[in-house]
Amino acid sequence: MLSLYRNKMTLLGRSSINSLSKSVTKPQTHRPPSSTSFSSSTAPARSSLASFPKTHPFAFQLLVATGKTSAADLVVQVVAERKKLDEIDWKRNGIFVVFGFAYLGGFQYWLMVTKYRQWFPTMDRFAKLSFADKLKDTAGILDAAKMVLFDVVVHLPMIYFPTYYSVKEFVSMNSYNPIDWVKDGCTKYAGNMKEDLSAMIKLWGPSDCVQFVLPVHIRMPFRHMVSFFWTAYVSFTRGAIEDEK
Repeated sequence: MLSLYRNKMTLLGRSSINSLSKSVTKPQTHRPPSSTSFSSSTAPARSSLASFPKTHPFAFQLLVATGKTSAADLVVQVVAERKKLDEIDWKRNGIFVVFGFAYLGGFQYWLMVTKYRQWFPTMDRFAKLSFADKLKDTAGILDAAKMVLFDVVVHLPMIYFPTYYSVKEFVSMNSYNPIDWVKDGCTKYAGNMKEDLSAMIKLWGPSDCVQFVLPVHIRMPFRHMVSFFWTAYVSFTRGAIEDEK
């Protein structure tokens, strides 16, 4: 009996040692992060970036306005005027940087979003409707038509062009007197008015009819997209700085 007991204890001990040895020597495996978990972690970042224009409409269109206006002038100088990089007129480009940031990105947003919202109370409601529902909304259509008329009759000829020509005089620094910037700028505008207004109505008349039926957060980026071609025209025809004799 004692011998049988010893044999059982020996077998039990060996079994325990073998089990312990296997548990110690068994390699630990580490699963790499799955592509699914990586995708799920980057999805919020992509979603946040895609929603930036809607959640931060002013900042987004300000960046677009400034970059677009500078780029349009550079394209004209390099492509249309065939200037080399060391021949680029950076002072002239500065006109468009200042004007794009302060006027197109700043003032124009205040006018066409903040003030239009006050002056034309159907703006937000009309912008959210489907195209079919917009066609049935008489009050919204009338307000959209008023926005177009205000832009091409008041804003562009009476505010935009005088401001552009005045900013041009400011950047050229032919005078340090702000009164001279406005006076000389408006004088040059008067000399070019017929041609400027004709080009303006041909582009911005049809463009405004599209812009003022779009969702509000898309309106200014759309305007800046169209404005790229307008800025290229202005740069080509009105961008050069004339030196005072």
